[in-house]
Amino acid sequence: MKEKIVVIGGGGHAKVITSMIKRAGIFEPVGFTDPEEKPQLLGIPYLGTDDKLPELFACGVRHAVIGLGQIKSSRIRRKLVQMADDIGFELPEIIAPGAIINEEVSIGRGTVVMDGVVINSGTTIGEFSIFNTNASVDHDCEIGSFTHIAPGVTFSGSVIAGDDVLIGTGASVIQELTIVSGTILAAGSSLQRSVIKPGIFRGVPAKMIKPL
Repeated sequence: MKEKIVVIGGGGHAKVITSMIKRAGIFEPVGFTDPEEKPQLLGIPYLGTDDKLPELFACGVRHAVIGLGQIKSSRIRRKLVQMADDIGFELPEIIAPGAIINEEVSIGRGTVVMDGVVINSGTTIGEFSIFNTNASVDHDCEIGSFTHIAPGVTFSGSVIAGDDVLIGTGASVIQELTIVSGTILAAGSSLQRSVIKPGIFRGVPAKMIKPL
């Protein structure tokens, strides 16, 4: 029998995660919570606000997944993780059937890896990060927690990225660079030098446009 799982969040990111869970066949999504009442999400019911989560846990639902995306800040996602931890939920990594995870890759709990993603050998990934559709992470990278790698991003080999990093859609990072925690790299940019102070970076090659 499949373990039951609840999706915390009911937007577009939650929709993609729900589809991934259903296709992977490891967990059975029993429904989703959201601050606002919404219609069904790919056939799974709206269960109520997050206040419903303790009751679900008491009724035997032991797993949860954070279905809220991360655009500028991980603050809300961190609060949801803390809430789920306090209740007692297990927060497993969720990996789409269409992702390629090669040998000797370590993925922390709660991290989500979507279809078309390639993560190559020797790479380590922290907790609750997001690897969005068709992102590519080459060998021996080190990527922190609560980091969002957007669709179509390319990391070359041996890149080190800290926590709470956002790499925008279609951006690229050349090999052997270090990206300090809290950095934002704008969509379509090309990072060609290490980042030692957090800020918003944009362009080809990327330059800081605003410190953080």
